[in-house]
Amino acid sequence: MTTTTAPEGRLFIGGEWVAAGGGTYGIVNPATEETVGPAPEATAADARAAAEAAAAALPAWAARRTEERCALMREAARAIRSKADELLPLVIAETGATATVGSRMQVPVAADRFERYSRDPRPVLETPLLPQVVGATPLAPGGLIGGLVNRQPVGVVTCITSYNFPLVNMAGKVAPALAAGNTVVVKPAPQDPLAVVELVRILEEVGFPPGVVNLVNSSGPEAAAALVEAPEVDMVSFTGSTEVGTRIAEAGGRTMKRLLLELGGKGACLVFEDADVRAALTCIASTWTFHSGQICTAPTRAVVHRSLVDQVRDGLAALAGHLPVGDPNDKATVVGPLISAAQRARVEAAVAGAREEGGEVVVGGERPAEPARGFYAAPTLVVGDNSMNVAQKEIFGPVVTLIPFDDDDEAVAIANDSDYGLYDYVFSGDTGRAFRVAKLLRAGHVGVNTAQRNHEAPFGGFKRSGIGRDGGDYGLLAYTEVQSILWNG
Repeated sequence: MTTTTAPEGRLFIGGEWVAAGGGTYGIVNPATEETVGPAPEATAADARAAAEAAAAALPAWAARRTEERCALMREAARAIRSKADELLPLVIAETGATATVGSRMQVPVAADRFERYSRDPRPVLETPLLPQVVGATPLAPGGLIGGLVNRQPVGVVTCITSYNFPLVNMAGKVAPALAAGNTVVVKPAPQDPLAVVELVRILEEVGFPPGVVNLVNSSGPEAAAALVEAPEVDMVSFTGSTEVGTRIAEAGGRTMKRLLLELGGKGACLVFEDADVRAALTCIASTWTFHSGQICTAPTRAVVHRSLVDQVRDGLAALAGHLPVGDPNDKATVVGPLISAAQRARVEAAVAGAREEGGEVVVGGERPAEPARGFYAAPTLVVGDNSMNVAQKEIFGPVVTLIPFDDDDEAVAIANDSDYGLYDYVFSGDTGRAFRVAKLLRAGHVGVNTAQRNHEAPFGGFKRSGIGRDGGDYGLLAYTEVQSILWNG
């Protein structure tokens, strides 16, 4: 492979920007259908080379002084913030995120995650055990046996992310993995990898050693599959669909890969008869307003007490009519495009299927007349029951299904009647009741009277929503192996 200092359309392997074995392919702006720029098309051989480079760099990076690793993390956060004005237009162009979402949730949060993991990790990674008095055995003399739980880096980590929040999701994997002493191979989503390429360039510029961070990208699955199968890779951290996560688990199991899988969601928002309806409406409508529903935590199922169904339905219909759909660069735009024509077709097929199953499409359900170009879908509300495909399948678009219930037990049963268990919500004026209900929900995260996040909370799912937890200290621990060290005296 030839090398160059220019990253456009190239991979980053072992500290060098190299030509991808498959050349390049074009990234499409989902708002305009125009080409944003070239992305590298890696081959399986490229992926294996990246895994080998990460393995070669691992011993020195894992042994590097903690203070030096932390300093590099802080410098990375500073550099990301300093380049925000360059990164934001690129993120908007390749993802279709609105200016509001991009400026608040895409670029600055990526910097925040490197800042968060620049803290000294040793208080989390080294945990003393209480001494234990042990009598003599045929194995060894008795004594006061002390102990330490030591968290070692798991090794080489392949980080594979989804298209909805490419920069943030990658930072959320790379930062804790590096802080724990691992080396990484970065594999962004094929639809929008360009901001992640820039992130890797930033990490190179601030001084991460060669081979510690490597970049592989491709439009197809071959390169990612090669990374999952590579013997040098010790762990795969993946955010994306349950279907792809299942294949990663199957392939990774052959070499006992450690896994962190943050997969699909079909969030239920339970609205009880004593709820603050305005607050609940704001939460549910975030399925439309937050990146056009392309987020796994979206409350796509509005599970509403029958006494409030008309009020919630009419409130959501009114809200949908006041959400401008259009150019994501326009600050007045609330609903931007979906990522691709294929994703728009999937959303439209789901709504058509709901009609065939007897669901009532209250608002939306048709492609907006304007803008004429771009992959837009209108905010859509379907009233039906939980058996419909639109209520069971993750759609990843601006579609809400309203489902009535009569009592608490039925509400919980509806919420739990799903293959997914990532993020649910409970709205009730009785917080004691809300907490009791929250504990009955088979979901890794439950918001009580809020859709806000606590970024120190462990994040992940039950059932087919994934394996493991990230966020805060839990994210740091996810990238380690547990070692017990014992001594006598």
